[in-house]
Amino acid sequence: MNSNEILTADLIDILFEGRNKAYGAYDLRKTYNKRITIAVGGMCAICLIFSVSQLIAKNNHSLVQPIPTIELSLMDIDEPRIEKPKPLPVPPPHVQPPAVNTRIYTAPLLTNIDEVDVPPVEDLNIARIGTENIVGSDDDGSPAPPIEKSIAPDLTPVKPDEDYTKVFRKVEQEAKFPGGLEGWKKYLERNLNANIAADNGAPAGLYTVTLQFVVDRNGMISNIETVQLPKACPDCGSEAIRVIKKGPKWEPAIQNGNKVMYQAVQKITFQVVEN
Repeated sequence: MNSNEILTADLIDILFEGRNKAYGAYDLRKTYNKRITIAVGGMCAICLIFSVSQLIAKNNHSLVQPIPTIELSLMDIDEPRIEKPKPLPVPPPHVQPPAVNTRIYTAPLLTNIDEVDVPPVEDLNIARIGTENIVGSDDDGSPAPPIEKSIAPDLTPVKPDEDYTKVFRKVEQEAKFPGGLEGWKKYLERNLNANIAADNGAPAGLYTVTLQFVVDRNGMISNIETVQLPKACPDCGSEAIRVIKKGPKWEPAIQNGNKVMYQAVQKITFQVVEN
């Protein structure tokens, strides 16, 4: 910018000489006065509009129609009449209550027992104590004393009546082979055909037969049935039934101290050893 242009140029143009005037700072400084003028003018216009609206509202206040009011009157409602309880009938004064059975009270004195007229105890239990003997009703009209009842729940367990003739499946003491588990093992070792599974051509492994039978109150066994039978050894079931039938009496089951019939379940396992 030459010397002649500097004298006529604006201060902002001199400051931004050789700089990027497209940057926002130049435009903001260049239009500052214009924006201030617009802002002040807009504020004055808003104030003027607000003042004019207040004047118009005051002038139209007298034109507002009053809201009509409606008078309401309460209706008289008849309240329901409450009937007074009727008084209890009073017996006529000439009616006398029935006489009450009474016995004379005898004050204790230190004297000869034969000279004192003491009424029997049975008469005193059904009579009132008075100053003279009156034969009348045993009911003196006084209310009977309330009977005291416990509010605590009765926690005494009630055992239902057991039918000891039926066949039990759950008991306090199960039926067992004589001698217990050790006696059962020795009996199987002596009487069971352990090679029955191998004779049936079953491969090496264990084959378990599950049996159920009834042990009566004398220890006798009956109703022997096969519950589970391995497919690879069909003759294992018949062998297990034979051993159970051949065995001795069992010790019967016990329920509430009584010998009962019991549905027993017994397993017998056959083993095939690989050669």
